[in-house]
Amino acid sequence: MGQDNCKPEPGDLIEIDRPLYQHWALYVGYGYVIHVTDEEASSVLLSSSSIRATRAKVKKQLLKDVVKNHKWRVNNKYDQFRTPFPVEEIIRRAELCIDREVPYDVLTSNCEHFVTMLRYGDGVSDQARKAAAGSALAAVGSIILAGAALVGMALSESTSRR
Repeated sequence: MGQDNCKPEPGDLIEIDRPLYQHWALYVGYGYVIHVTDEEASSVLLSSSSIRATRAKVKKQLLKDVVKNHKWRVNNKYDQFRTPFPVEEIIRRAELCIDREVPYDVLTSNCEHFVTMLRYGDGVSDQARKAAAGSALAAVGSIILAGAALVGMALSESTSRR
């Protein structure tokens, strides 16, 4: 059951806690969600919402089957910055995507981007933004360490030549 024991309403964004990431789905009513998954997609190197997938399949499934034993919650966190479409429009847009393959990239076109595009018309993902920032920071750190190692090697060589 949901972490807050709240009942989702059609058009709500559902955030599911998974190991290492959050999976996102759109609640469409009667216990069903629409979400992207790499299951049955044509160009997947690894399964189970892989970061290697380049295509994802849009599926309509029961929320309980998508959630399994993970915690979940309604999280319309972007409502404070964006205006959602009317519920009927959100559901119509989502249902047009069922059984289609869509591009997938963990940083630019993931499950959170997909559901926020349906709800607001703009695909956004805080977890992708944070991951990209972390990757950039790690890259800068690697460059600094490599530079320090080169300087250390140069100093070591110059002192050994004396």
